[in-house]
Amino acid sequence: MTRTLAFFAALGVLTACSGGNPLKTAETATTTTTGSTTTNSPITTTRNLPSGTTNASANSAIVRYETQTEDSTGGYAMNIAYNNDQGQDEFNVDNLPFDGDNSYVRGNTAGAQNTIGQIGSFAVYEADNTTVDPVTGTTINTFTYRAIYGRSTSGASEFAIIRSGSYAGYGFGGFIYQRNEFDDAGNTVRLVMPTEGDAIYRGDYSGIRVYDGVSGLHYVDGDAEMLIDFKDFNDDQQGVALFISNRRLLDINGNDVTANYYSAIDAAGSAAAVRRTDGSGNLVLPTVTPVVTPGVADDNGELLQGLGSLLAFTDGTIATEGEGTYYAIMSGDNAEEIVGIAVTEGDNYWVDGTTYQETGGFIVYRQ
Repeated sequence: MTRTLAFFAALGVLTACSGGNPLKTAETATTTTTGSTTTNSPITTTRNLPSGTTNASANSAIVRYETQTEDSTGGYAMNIAYNNDQGQDEFNVDNLPFDGDNSYVRGNTAGAQNTIGQIGSFAVYEADNTTVDPVTGTTINTFTYRAIYGRSTSGASEFAIIRSGSYAGYGFGGFIYQRNEFDDAGNTVRLVMPTEGDAIYRGDYSGIRVYDGVSGLHYVDGDAEMLIDFKDFNDDQQGVALFISNRRLLDINGNDVTANYYSAIDAAGSAAAVRRTDGSGNLVLPTVTPVVTPGVADDNGELLQGLGSLLAFTDGTIATEGEGTYYAIMSGDNAEEIVGIAVTEGDNYWVDGTTYQETGGFIVYRQ
């Protein structure tokens, strides 16, 4: 059996028959030959979507949130709500320990601890840094929780991410993304899946990095681009490819620390990392690229696909920078917008023997 891997690298399409590639891919269709007859076995896919809507359809609202597992502290954020009916610009989260009164204020506003309130087109919120014992009046320090909230320009879709930098592991938190029942104009939101042509989508990507083995938190600012071939694969299966590029690491106040991270990478090995820059000359992390397989999208417009990024060194070697999965939902009579969450993990070069988890949200629009 010949196994073909299709993985879009930053400089082109990478294919391999065996070995040599640090990223894994789902098995493609198997071809068997008996005499002069060739048959293809059926494509089998496993779609482990996050928890949420149980009877999803193209004509319904869909809500997905991070699933709780026995070996993970993710998925604990509940009853997530954004309140701005009286101009308060406030974010509420339930079920997370040591985050004060569950109310998160916008960064870089009165009462905020940090000076970053926006990453790209998405908003940043902070939990209280102290709370008060209602019996004794004692002031108690809380943990560092941060949230990113994004809503599409139409109001048809939105997402939220909550993570904490106060734990030696990845810490408690969660994410949610959804197609709403109505958009901001009061129109019913649905998806009419195209069956012809190709489309390109572009938009912002913003995320939070937390660490296992050391406490701390960083933000990530980048761009998202998605390509969809609505006519192939056959059998109503679309070809989909998500690219997350121009990622910059920011500290908790929004200062760019990407150069410092590259210095840590250099110090950890025998060769320096190859630097990458965006159109403005800023240092950026490697582009996150997709593992392309059939079965990424379903008829309801839900997408699930593997991701990975490669780190190149000046001696010609390549290492896996991160790998993971993204989840997304399409919306619109012409599939005009897509909201999603990407979760990747990899080695944390700041501290030897530790790892990072990056949870990022994106909203992309058909161009």
